[in-house]
Amino acid sequence: MDSVSRRTFLATGASAMTTARAYDRVKGANERLFIGVIGCGGMATGHMRQLVRMKEAENAEITAVSDIYKKRAERASQLTGGKIVKDYRRLLESKEIDYVLIATPEHWHAQMTLDAASAGKHIYCEKPMTYSVGEATRVVAKIKQTGVKMQVGVQGMSDESYEVAHQHVKDGVLGKVVLAQIDYSRNHLGDFWLSPSDETARPGEDLDWNAFLGPARKRPWDPERFFSWRRFWDYSGGIASDLFIHRVTRIIKALGLTFPDTVVATGGKFEFKESKAEIPDTFNMLLDYPEGVTIQLVSSMANDTPVSHLLRGHKATLEFTRTGFTITPQHLYAKEVKPVTYEKKGAEDVALHHKNLQAAIRKNEPLKCDCMLGYYGVVAARMGVESYRRRKYLRWDRAKERIVHA
Repeated sequence: MDSVSRRTFLATGASAMTTARAYDRVKGANERLFIGVIGCGGMATGHMRQLVRMKEAENAEITAVSDIYKKRAERASQLTGGKIVKDYRRLLESKEIDYVLIATPEHWHAQMTLDAASAGKHIYCEKPMTYSVGEATRVVAKIKQTGVKMQVGVQGMSDESYEVAHQHVKDGVLGKVVLAQIDYSRNHLGDFWLSPSDETARPGEDLDWNAFLGPARKRPWDPERFFSWRRFWDYSGGIASDLFIHRVTRIIKALGLTFPDTVVATGGKFEFKESKAEIPDTFNMLLDYPEGVTIQLVSSMANDTPVSHLLRGHKATLEFTRTGFTITPQHLYAKEVKPVTYEKKGAEDVALHHKNLQAAIRKNEPLKCDCMLGYYGVVAARMGVESYRRRKYLRWDRAKERIVHA
């Protein structure tokens, strides 16, 4: 397992490590960017629609698409005008492609990212950055080595209110922050997170099942595993890696955190007990960070009543809202702390997230969710998954960058 020191990476700076190959690929402000899409399912379709709308305004064009299911590849080609490339590795060989969108199941993120970086392609990879912690360390090392730009698809980071909130935290406006709470809950009828299967899919003819499995355990064809892969541990961390990754990354950014010290997770299949899903329908995490703050993450797929998204400080509470955030003094500090209402200028928006990557490629602007922020999110989410599955309280070994028993 490769490992990369966070301190060494941050001290050196990714931009200073650009290789000759990556330097040669820096685009001028007026040059068109050419994009390849790897994985053309529902998530990718949302991206592609946005990128097609942005084509002329942002001078960026999808020219190639790749998917292991022929029907999806054909739909993507019709939507974008991009040519179909059956094997994503052949897409990466194209000298025309400037950056790739990776929107595949989680267990493929790492290998595709490593291959793209080795080919000198800039990367937009959907969240989570990787399936496992070991994969995340290898990705960070590869991005460091190649100097390509990598945006992790936690598009909420294109909402600048978390950066602004961090400045208030740094300035001591809230006092000592001791607890952050945030949720991501949904509700379902019948069964949860179950996507309809396409009965016309023909593995071995128009769908490459073995390619889907890739590094995961080999199994016979199972349409539910293909069309509803988020429900199975082989391909996903479930709520932790698909939903909590959005929430915990926001809090990490707002509080200026990196890796947790300890994590514990609880939950189970409490409502949908007959479901074939392996993941729980109700899942909760507590993460203690060395800065002396606990992050509380709450989720159920059987009740979507929201929880207020708060940073609880000794002097004041910061609450994130749909329009930005508010700061409300604690009664004891009402004379010392002034109330604040901040109206955000950005948004949780895929288009903004792509524009940010494009600006990073063209003008070396800072990324909203780079590989290090992606790494912090993977560690938090994966520790929750492992804690739940092992029924153990887990600790992060900072020296060896790995999960251990507490």
